[in-house]
Amino acid sequence: MDSVLEVKELIKSYRGKRVLNGVSFNLEKGKVLGILAPNGVGKSTLLDIIANLCKKDSGSVKINGLEVSSKTKDFVSYLQEKNVLYNWMTVKDAMNFYKDFFKDFSEEKFRELMEFMSLDERMKVRKLSKGMKERLELALTLSRETKLYILDEPISGVDIVARERIADTIIKNINEESSMIITTHYIGELDRIFDEVMFICDGEICEFGLADDLREKYGMSLQDIYKKIFGGIRR
Repeated sequence: MDSVLEVKELIKSYRGKRVLNGVSFNLEKGKVLGILAPNGVGKSTLLDIIANLCKKDSGSVKINGLEVSSKTKDFVSYLQEKNVLYNWMTVKDAMNFYKDFFKDFSEEKFRELMEFMSLDERMKVRKLSKGMKERLELALTLSRETKLYILDEPISGVDIVARERIADTIIKNINEESSMIITTHYIGELDRIFDEVMFICDGEICEFGLADDLREKYGMSLQDIYKKIFGGIRR
């Protein structure tokens, strides 16, 4: 199988503190990687480097065989935890914004996802609940036709109905030609999605493997493995 993403000995420091300390892993085509960790241990920095929003200090990050740069931005569709839409927008405005900005954006796919996510194109972003905003941002992210999808905390702080809907949407849009990274500190409904799982502890990979192998190794669910590694503390 071909690797969509190759990360080797990645190092990044801020103000003398090492945030990423020699992180290395590969992600194969068609696979979903769950990166599980509390806030503040380097996972968002890792994602920003992969998406070329942050510069590494040393190491190598390749997407589709190319070192990360402005040339690889078209290979990555990134759902950031922070809101990137303007409050004045309607759902249709958000769709047109993505159409103008990303040449690989599929309006047909977005409209299918919009219907599945119970979104209406006339809805105003400022009036959407947190759960509805997350559905909209996820639909926009998944409507691009690209190599690597990165979803940073896609179900944080939403109700159980929204979490299930979001998990179902992610599953529906996984394909053999692209790969996906999902970061979360709330595993829940996402447990069934992961092919591989990585736990990050203070900038280093402290556990990594196939999801089924880790469940067998520890004799427990991924949620319980998370609690074991991090002491049940979610920062």
